[in-house]
Amino acid sequence: MTVQTDSTDYQDGGLDTTVEDDAPSSYTSESAPTVGGGSSIVAPAMATGRRKEAVARVRIVPGTGQYSVNGRELAAYFPNKVHQQLVNDPFTVTELQGRFDVVARIDGGGPSGQAGALRLGIARALNAVDVEANRATLKKAGFLTRDARVKERKKAGLKKARKAPQYSKR
Repeated sequence: MTVQTDSTDYQDGGLDTTVEDDAPSSYTSESAPTVGGGSSIVAPAMATGRRKEAVARVRIVPGTGQYSVNGRELAAYFPNKVHQQLVNDPFTVTELQGRFDVVARIDGGGPSGQAGALRLGIARALNAVDVEANRATLKKAGFLTRDARVKERKKAGLKKARKAPQYSKR
């Protein structure tokens, strides 16, 4: 459908007032690949995940299973296979491997904390896509729970958080 205003008003104005409603959407379920089972709903979603000092801002869009973590591929960013598996777990549990592309921005922490933050972000984004189909599965696997364990602070008079200096009786 094309809508155009009266062109006599803008003959020399150089303004184009056409509105196109037939623009194709790249985020429709028709163009999504049908790899794996799980939910039939395929839509973009955003979420944030945190673990220790790491914060991951995650966006999932319908695609082929590609990862972009801080502009790099998953294998390049997390060379450790354990971290790669940890990140892929939400897709494995919900049987949605290969249905979404993941674009993530991660700040702070180390590799383990960043992988945990990314996993929580992906799980929350999948939950946002289809609550009815994914929430129970993700909750049962424990992927929607934020791991609240952080490093304990050092106390005065101690060498570390709990380690006391060596005691000498005499």
